Amino acid sequence: MAEYKIEYLHATDEQRELAQLARQIVEEKLRPQVHDLEIANDGLGAYPWDVHNALLEAGFYSMNMPEEWGGLDLDVVTRALIIEQISHVAPDFAFSFRGLGDKYNLIINSHIPEADKKEWIRKMLEEGKGGAFGLTEPGAGSDSKAIRTTAVKDGDDWVINGTKCFITNGSISDFYGIFAWTDKTKTAGHGITCFLVERDTPGLEVAKLENKMGFKLSPTTELVLNNVRVPEDHIVGELGRGFATAMGALDTARPFNSVFAIGAAQEAVDVAVKYANERETFGKRIIDHQAVAFQLADLQMKVDAARAMTYYALSAGGKGVKLGRMASEAKAFPTELCQQVAIDAIQILGGYGYMKDYPLEKICRDLRLFTIFGGTNEIQREIISRTMKEKR
Repeated sequence: MAEYKIEYLHATDEQRELAQLARQIVEEKLRPQVHDLEIANDGLGAYPWDVHNALLEAGFYSMNMPEEWGGLDLDVVTRALIIEQISHVAPDFAFSFRGLGDKYNLIINSHIPEADKKEWIRKMLEEGKGGAFGLTEPGAGSDSKAIRTTAVKDGDDWVINGTKCFITNGSISDFYGIFAWTDKTKTAGHGITCFLVERDTPGLEVAKLENKMGFKLSPTTELVLNNVRVPEDHIVGELGRGFATAMGALDTARPFNSVFAIGAAQEAVDVAVKYANERETFGKRIIDHQAVAFQLADLQMKVDAARAMTYYALSAGGKGVKLGRMASEAKAFPTELCQQVAIDAIQILGGYGYMKDYPLEKICRDLRLFTIFGGTNEIQREIISRTMKEKR
């Protein structure tokens, strides 16, 4: 097996072995087809199910699932190291792959019969089935309380109506966690509920596939719910407590979003370093020109700083520490550093960096998204600044 560098200094031998294996799979099966996947479907992109299934077979699909349900139940740092390595090749695929597998919690936290839960988990573990998070709506992105989707009680069922947008994995998921108002007389914290909605439920339409600037290997869709009827036992968690579920998920997801960006940014540095060691000008390698060497040093320092901050937050959160503003800091600061790294890496390659023959232009397009989703970085600054305001 080829040896790939694991930059996290505290990684154990077991963590390195798992991360190396994941990287080997995507290097062999995904890297050769990334360009073709990006231009597939008239430029809308395509999800590589063959790579998904290879990682599934290796056990990585269930790395966050509890052992009692058949998963690996790996700690958050180990999961991050694995995802960082996959993101070297394609952060968009890594994001979708992790997202599909992580939605097992919608199943086990619902109130459907245990036999049905076990069957759904079996489908996930053996067939690679997965889910999506249906929160964002037109006009309700970072302001999640502004959603308009409603669920009205009708006998033993709930009838859901509304439209969701920018739903990651919407077109390739088998079930969804749909957030809807169940009691508008209450605050969002007690009036929004999460429902488990299966793909083939009448009235649920997977609408348009979004044509994005980047992130082409991660399908993003609109969901339309027209009188979608779900039983009472499809409530996820408690009635009226869906907003808390959503915010809790975002709090832990925000630092992890930076992991994808770090993997892609490290790839950008690696590409620039390789080029600088091979390209010659004025009789010597360009890395031997101090101006270029210092640029490369700056790029690596930025990625190392992003990694240190991100893994610090993940490690603390994994030990049960309430992250507070650190969740926002570990999302905003690293993603912006990584985005700048990708842009500056192009400069090292000059005109070649702008060409699709090299991965840097895709990395730039993909990294741009990380400062937007999961709560824009402006929203993260708002959250951070609130902790600084003295009460009057």
